[in-house]
Amino acid sequence: MTTWITICDTCKRTGWEKTGMEKTDGEALAEMVEVASTGVVDVKTRRVSCTMGCDRACNITVQASGKINYSLGTFEATKCVANAIVEYAEKHAASKTGQVPYREWPQDVKGHFVSRHQPLPD
Repeated sequence: MTTWITICDTCKRTGWEKTGMEKTDGEALAEMVEVASTGVVDVKTRRVSCTMGCDRACNITVQASGKINYSLGTFEATKCVANAIVEYAEKHAASKTGQVPYREWPQDVKGHFVSRHQPLPD
């Protein structure tokens, strides 16, 4: 079953306007996650404009039908972070319920979980 990584491409970390970046932090993270997920089986990405988590920018969600879904935030747009997000999504995809044991979480996602969403009833 496919796990989706949804990336907010409008996220701007505090002080963004002073950095001179041409892209938002969310756009930069989205590009890195898209590259990191290329060729990964059962993981797809999509961008959305605003997940309403501005205080915790940069934000993503990890979702799959019939599984527990997660919101994560306060990420920096780095390749290490992007790789960790994709690695976590792979483990989510491989899990029957969407739960991934803490000991298997990549280091760069630890401390970034915001909320867990139970699957919708059938």
